[in-house]
Amino acid sequence: MATFKKILVAIGFTPYSQGIFNFAAKIAEAAGTDLLVASIINTRDVETVSTISALGYTVDGEHYISAIREERMVLLDKIIVTSGFAKEKVHSRFIMGNPIDELLKLCVTEDVEMIVMGTKGRTDLETIFIGSVAEKIFRRAPVTVVSYRDENQAAKLKKRIHLN
Repeated sequence: MATFKKILVAIGFTPYSQGIFNFAAKIAEAAGTDLLVASIINTRDVETVSTISALGYTVDGEHYISAIREERMVLLDKIIVTSGFAKEKVHSRFIMGNPIDELLKLCVTEDVEMIVMGTKGRTDLETIFIGSVAEKIFRRAPVTVVSYRDENQAAKLKKRIHLN
């Protein structure tokens, strides 16, 4: 079995984030390695804020990005504490850009050997998978990709499997 020196865990700060992190932490613990947590602030969201600002509303893209980063740092601290994983073994990157492109770039620039991510994003649409960030990462990543499913997701998927 291959050993992994660096594991990236992609977190979107959804209700599934704690489970994804916990799962990645178990793998990292077993491998004796650190975790690199990546959270991508989607450029599309920032462009929407800029459009709203251009219409005369009091909101600005730079403050939006700053607020999102601060909020996610606080949430990540809570996730780490709840998991019991050693905080000094967690490194984080909060990046603005296209989630697919930025995660793939991190794989290369950070010499990541495995990505752990969930199959659900912010929309939580259970019937749409094609075109999602997860699906594109599975196809394009130059490293091993492990998908996490919580108990509810696993139960729903098991029901869809016909045994006859």
